[in-house]
Amino acid sequence: MAHRDIPTYRNPVARYALLVIGWLSVALGVIGIFLPILPTTPFLLLAAACFVRSSRRFYEWLVMHPRLGPWFRDYLEGNGIPLKAKIYTISTMWFSIGLSCWLVPLFWARLGMLISATLVTLYVLRLKTLPPR
Repeated sequence: MAHRDIPTYRNPVARYALLVIGWLSVALGVIGIFLPILPTTPFLLLAAACFVRSSRRFYEWLVMHPRLGPWFRDYLEGNGIPLKAKIYTISTMWFSIGLSCWLVPLFWARLGMLISATLVTLYVLRLKTLPPR
């Protein structure tokens, strides 16, 4: 399992803040399964990052969950992501960035969105691709 060497925070305020952010991210990730405009995987990755630093029990629950775990488990273990996920990620990101660039009249905002979308695309393309199951 990934992230076994990351210590949990001892400060109770930090732990509770991370737990709240983690559970909020799980909720948004689950909603994102049903709403195509809300991304699922980034929220579940954020939840895993929060839980690994605040509660090992919740981290293990999330990563081993039969419905939520497969969304990001291979990524956390360094195995990569499926080709279908790469295509979906890049296409929906560019669609939303294109729509945003059309709606936002500010040149610097358009430029920032295009640069960030380009960098994210390069990152996704450089990830390992899982073979079909």
